[in-house]
Amino acid sequence: MIRARAFSFIVVFIFVAFLAPAARAQSVDRAALENEILALTGELRDTEQQFLAPSANDRQKYAEFLSQPDTGLIRLLPREVFQNKLSIQGGGAYYSFARLTHEYGYGSDIELQQNQFSVGFAGADFGFLTRLGKVAIEEVTLDHPAAQFLSTFTAPTAEPGARDQQKRAGAGFDVNGFTYKDHVKVKGKNSYLLRSIGYSVSDLLVAFRIVTQDDDGSVVIVWKILKKFPVPQLTAAQIPRGKL
Repeated sequence: MIRARAFSFIVVFIFVAFLAPAARAQSVDRAALENEILALTGELRDTEQQFLAPSANDRQKYAEFLSQPDTGLIRLLPREVFQNKLSIQGGGAYYSFARLTHEYGYGSDIELQQNQFSVGFAGADFGFLTRLGKVAIEEVTLDHPAAQFLSTFTAPTAEPGARDQQKRAGAGFDVNGFTYKDHVKVKGKNSYLLRSIGYSVSDLLVAFRIVTQDDDGSVVIVWKILKKFPVPQLTAAQIPRGKL
């Protein structure tokens, strides 16, 4: 009899011990956890923005230039290194000069990957890049010989024409002694010209110069928009914008 009672007590004890964690789980304040998640997410975003920010020295060096309209100083992270390390879509490898954001999917104009800059990432979007060499960013204007083609090029309004330009940019071509492609190698202290055509989003001609390169592969560039074109539209059905 005593053994039977002892056994029953043990069974009851085990049953109560088993139910306790479940009871505690049900009593968790989910609203408090949601607030904690939001706070941590905000903190993560702030930390990532600090990680992306150029140094104070770089900002001071270009302070006068950055006081002008349509200019900026940004850091690009190599996609192959940071794609899965940051919460930012695209891993900080992309930037939109029109919308001033690193987030991919908002009309990105430039990408850094495998020590190359590139342009044209979704649907029928395309663009051209050319390297100017060690030219000060202040000296790159619409009067620069390399800007002549880029500033007068008219974006196609039909999909076949846009696709042809994508192929042309991928292969590369020469105009007046300058080579234009949709990707170019990163070369320190060099300046570049970029024409980025994003259908239904923006069409920009941008000059930029590499300011610094860090050991993690990131690149700080100073930039200015030389010309804004009317937002291009395709007469045919729009191409679905791609996702990473």
